[in-house]
Amino acid sequence: MTDPTPQITYDQFAAVEMRVARVLEVQPFPKARKPSWKVRLDLGPLGERWSSAQITSYTAEQLIGTLVVCVCNFPPRNIAGFMSEVLILGAADADGNVILLSPRSAVAPGERVY
Repeated sequence: MTDPTPQITYDQFAAVEMRVARVLEVQPFPKARKPSWKVRLDLGPLGERWSSAQITSYTAEQLIGTLVVCVCNFPPRNIAGFMSEVLILGAADADGNVILLSPRSAVAPGERVY
C-alpha cells in the first residue's frame, strides 16, 4: 500500500495549531454554496472565534455545548461574506456526512491537540 500523501516531519505537524473548542452558538448560513452553519466557538484563553462549517448532518441543538477539534492558525477565510477564523475538523462517514472530531473525555477549551 502506498502512502496517500508525502511524509512530513514532526516539526511540520507541530506547526499546525489544533485546539479543543466548545460550540457556543450555531446560526444558519444560507449564503454558503454548500449547506453550512456559522459556528461560534470558545477557545478558552484564545477567546471566541467563528467558523463556517459543513456539519449540517448535526442540528444546531446537537452542536451547542459540544467539544470539537479545530485548526486555529490558518488565516481567516472569507466565505460568502463571512469571515471563518478556524477550521473545525471532521471525517466523512460511509454516507458522506461529516462526523466531528472531539475528545473522548472532558477537556478545557483551548487545550492544544498533539
